[in-house]
Amino acid sequence: MLHLQPKKLPSLMESIVILIAVIGIISYFIIDLQTVPHIPILLGILVMIGYGFLKKRSFKDLQYGMIQGSQTGMGAVLLFFVIGILIASWMASGTIPVLMNTGFLISGGPWFLAIVFSVTAIIGVALGSSFTTAATVGVAFMGVAQSMDVSIAMTAGAIVSGAFFGDKMSPLSDTTNLASTVVNVDLFDHIKNMAWTTIPAFVVTFVLFIFLSPDASPDADQLNNFQAGLADTGLIHWSSWIPLVLLVGMTVTKRPAFISLAVSSLAATFIAGIRGAVTWSALWGSWFNGYQGNSENEIVNDLLTRGGINGMLFTVSLVILALALGGLFFVTGVIPAILSRVQQLLKSGKSATLSTAFTAIGINIAIGEQYLSILLTGEAFQEVYEKAGLARKNLSRTLEDAGTVINPLVPWSVCGVFLSGVLGVPVLDYLPFAFFCLLSPLLTILYGMTGKTLTPKSSEHINTFEKAN
Repeated sequence: MLHLQPKKLPSLMESIVILIAVIGIISYFIIDLQTVPHIPILLGILVMIGYGFLKKRSFKDLQYGMIQGSQTGMGAVLLFFVIGILIASWMASGTIPVLMNTGFLISGGPWFLAIVFSVTAIIGVALGSSFTTAATVGVAFMGVAQSMDVSIAMTAGAIVSGAFFGDKMSPLSDTTNLASTVVNVDLFDHIKNMAWTTIPAFVVTFVLFIFLSPDASPDADQLNNFQAGLADTGLIHWSSWIPLVLLVGMTVTKRPAFISLAVSSLAATFIAGIRGAVTWSALWGSWFNGYQGNSENEIVNDLLTRGGINGMLFTVSLVILALALGGLFFVTGVIPAILSRVQQLLKSGKSATLSTAFTAIGINIAIGEQYLSILLTGEAFQEVYEKAGLARKNLSRTLEDAGTVINPLVPWSVCGVFLSGVLGVPVLDYLPFAFFCLLSPLLTILYGMTGKTLTPKSSEHINTFEKAN
């Protein structure tokens, strides 16, 4: 969106006041009035249009900014539609019920939340997608938690933490590749350098979830009843694993996420149809309306009734509105003015790290888009790190620590809206328990304040020379 900024930028104080006012409106409506995020974001758009008029910008220019902002999220929007289809088809083929059943088996002992966090982290690294992990394994674990009467807010926090550990550390992740590419750092050097913040955050999160897990093992009879209810649906079958194996295989071979999800969804649909578990008419209908559970167990029905394009429309509409607001922030010069001023003030490595972290967090809060947070912050601070004598991999690490993992903690963000919709838990409910996402930026800020683990630029050149030879 950098190309949207006007020739003459507003003053720094004016930009800060406008930004805080809009964020304040959004926060008040969501937190205090508990409205759906669409309403305050639309009000924010109207406020920014009014501001644009005061700055003598034509509606045509402002509309162009909104359209350009929305277009940056079209890839995610199309992905959301396919994820809705994936959930519905995986329900019909028995893939998610099989994962639920497996979850029942491994959750029969203590440390339930720690197990959820660990499993989603491993799956997240394997798939390289927090969305896919949450929409498949995450949905399965939410079903297990509901059946065990475990806190769904804590379970959602464990799922989000594990999914974003994978999104951050997987070489298959789009955000990991984006962060390394934006600042021209070797992908595996980037991942290795992130271990300084990621490993401690993982360990602390795991320990916290051990303490928060229910003291007693779940009631065996209750678990058996739910497993029997899943078995009675007729959905569980050996072929139910095929869509998951297919998805993992396509992900590992680096096929585009849209293609991988679409192929897995088609495979799941045909498996369900061939097995006769669901009629063909109901199968194709579930692509839009979602899968409808029809067992004799009403609780199991509630767990299985999910997915469909229709279920994603809430998310899609919010993403479009949020990105349109982001476009207005740029076309009016509010965010460019703040970024340009920040660049001028930074000279030391410590101030560069802290400012990078707060800028990435700020863009996540203001725009609600993690890709733009990484891209814009990366572009804005490369020269600052060069002047401070820091290796570029310090910048790429901070982009992920404060860019990637913050997005699911913002109620109106792309990730926040998607996860709250898929998991059925409001962002503000699971936020206190998304420990990994909270610890990662705190650790990178701590390292920035102390200067620990910051690699000087000379070391990066030495490593690059050794690899070349």
